[in-house]
Amino acid sequence: MPELPEVQTILDALFPQIIDQPIIDVSVLWEGVIDRPETTLFIAWMKNRRVVSTDRRGKYMLFELDDGRWLVMHLRMTGEMRVIPNSDPYHKHDRLVFHLANGRDWRFKDMRKFGRAYLVEDVQEVIFKLGPEPLSADFSVAHLQKSLAARTAPIKSLLLDQRLVAGIGNIYADEALFRARLHPLRQGGSLSAAEVGRLVEAIQAVIQQALSEMGTTLRDYRRPDGSTGEFQNSLLVFRRTGEPCPSCGTPISRIVVSGRSTHFCSKEQH
Repeated sequence: MPELPEVQTILDALFPQIIDQPIIDVSVLWEGVIDRPETTLFIAWMKNRRVVSTDRRGKYMLFELDDGRWLVMHLRMTGEMRVIPNSDPYHKHDRLVFHLANGRDWRFKDMRKFGRAYLVEDVQEVIFKLGPEPLSADFSVAHLQKSLAARTAPIKSLLLDQRLVAGIGNIYADEALFRARLHPLRQGGSLSAAEVGRLVEAIQAVIQQALSEMGTTLRDYRRPDGSTGEFQNSLLVFRRTGEPCPSCGTPISRIVVSGRSTHFCSKEQH
């Protein structure tokens, strides 16, 4: 699933290709992709609109339209964005297409059909439950320590809770916990102030590095031009089961936490 670095990278690449381009028509190839409003109204409201700015909250892409409404897109597990000539044939997994006035299509492709589009007047209608961004001033040691107090759930599960911190998924949770030397099954409330400080620092470092390396491509994630990210070459534990820990050489272990594959070093992480 695309996480914060992948979503931001896609958004940055999309911006110059769609900004101020009139959307002359919309093709909804699978109606389930539209969360709200109903499909006919969605098409009517999107036609002849222009994207005037973009933003991101957690894993959500936010597109401000020239009439004040917002198009909110969530890629979920397998969503991809492309801007290509409108003469190109549709892919069998294309779900939503915005036809631009310059003869190009802004297409949303999603094999698993989990991605969603929302057209709303207030983005808070969609994103109101999200916690702070990991690179923002709001995501502080004090915030995280307060959020973890008395929590008995595993710290790995808590990091996946978008109400605690927005944009972190399976990849970056595993990588941050390894850098912070914290076992993924540790109860959230058991972390000391020093450990919480290490975790905040690790989360911010891994997100910043992944952003600089254009995200992680393991299978589905591609930038709008079809190119891949590079952070998969920098992964220390994620999907490295059985390989030597880069710190001590102990084989990387894999367990399942909250239904998600979780990778860690049994010697380095406590």
